[in-house]
Amino acid sequence: MERVAILAITKNGIKIAKELKEKFSSWEVFAPNKFSDGNTSINWYGDNTSTKIVELFKSNDALVCLFSLGAVVRLISPHLKDKKTDPAVIVIDDKAQFVISTLSGHLGGANKLTNDISDRLGATPVITTAADVNKTIAVDLVGKDFGWKIDDDSNVTKISAFMVNEEKIVYPTINELKNSDSKGYLIITDEVVDDDLLQNSVVYRPPSLVVGVGLHWDTTKETIKDGLMRCMNEFKLSEKSITKLVSIKKEKDVVGLAELAKEISKPIEYFEKEELASISTPNPSKTVQTFEGTASVSEAAAIKASGGELVVEKQKFPPNLTIAIARIQN
Repeated sequence: MERVAILAITKNGIKIAKELKEKFSSWEVFAPNKFSDGNTSINWYGDNTSTKIVELFKSNDALVCLFSLGAVVRLISPHLKDKKTDPAVIVIDDKAQFVISTLSGHLGGANKLTNDISDRLGATPVITTAADVNKTIAVDLVGKDFGWKIDDDSNVTKISAFMVNEEKIVYPTINELKNSDSKGYLIITDEVVDDDLLQNSVVYRPPSLVVGVGLHWDTTKETIKDGLMRCMNEFKLSEKSITKLVSIKKEKDVVGLAELAKEISKPIEYFEKEELASISTPNPSKTVQTFEGTASVSEAAAIKASGGELVVEKQKFPPNLTIAIARIQN
C-alpha cells in the first residue's frame, strides 16, 4: 500500500507505533503533541483525535489505530462510504496482543495487512470474514492480482455466501455450468454471458483481447470506435477485456486512434512493417502490401501482440478501416 498512517493516542501505543515504523519505514506515525519527546519520525498533532482520525481516514489507503476498537468504530462510522472506496482499518490493542482487521478486509487489504503486522509484532491476528476463516476463495478478490475486472459487483455478497457454504460455483466450461444444479456462478470470460446466467453470477473480465487496427492517416476516432463496437457486438465479446490497441508504425501517429485510446484508457502498441510482414495471417492483401509494405496490418498486429490466435479475423469497414481481434495466449 502506498499510504499507511498509524494513529497512537497513548504512551504504550506510541511505543508500539515506533516499533511498527522501524519495520514499515514508509508508514507515517501520528500522535498527540502532549506526549511529544522530540522524535522527528513522528507527526505530533495538536488537533482533537476525533478530527485527526477523519483527516487520516480520508487521505490514506490504510489506517492503523492503536486504541480501542469501540472508539475507532464510533469515530469513523459517520464517514463510511463503501468497501470499494473506504480505506483498510486495523486496530491494535494497547499491549499489542491482538491485531484486528476492522474495515475493508478484502478489497481494501485489511486482512493481509493484519497478518503482516501480526507476524512482525508476534501478535494474534483477528480476522472475521467468512472466506478467510473457512479458507475459501474470496469472490471479490479472486482476480485482483491478474488485473481481472468484475463486470457487475451487485451479486458479490450472494455468490460469496454460496462459496462459504460450500456450494460448487466454478466449472471448467460454460456448458458444464449451465447443466449443473449450482445456485450461483463465478464466471471468468471475455465473452458475453447469457442473461439467464447473469442474475446469479459474478463475472470477471480478464484483460485478454488485443485489437489490431489497420487504418489511414485520416481515419477518425468515431469511425474506429464504431467499427470496434460492431465487432465486439457481432462476435459477442466484452469491451472490458480489451487490453490494448495495436497497429503499424507510421511516420506520424494517427490522431483518431490516439484519441480513441485515450477515451477508453487503453495503451497503443505500434509495430514496424518488417515485423508485421513476418507474421502469417489468414487474410493477406496485395493492396495493403503495396501501400504499407506488409500484406497484413490488423491481423498481423493482433497476432504479434497477443502471442495467441485470432478470435475475430479481419473485418473491413470501407474505405479506411480494418479490425481484427486476437486472444492473448495463457
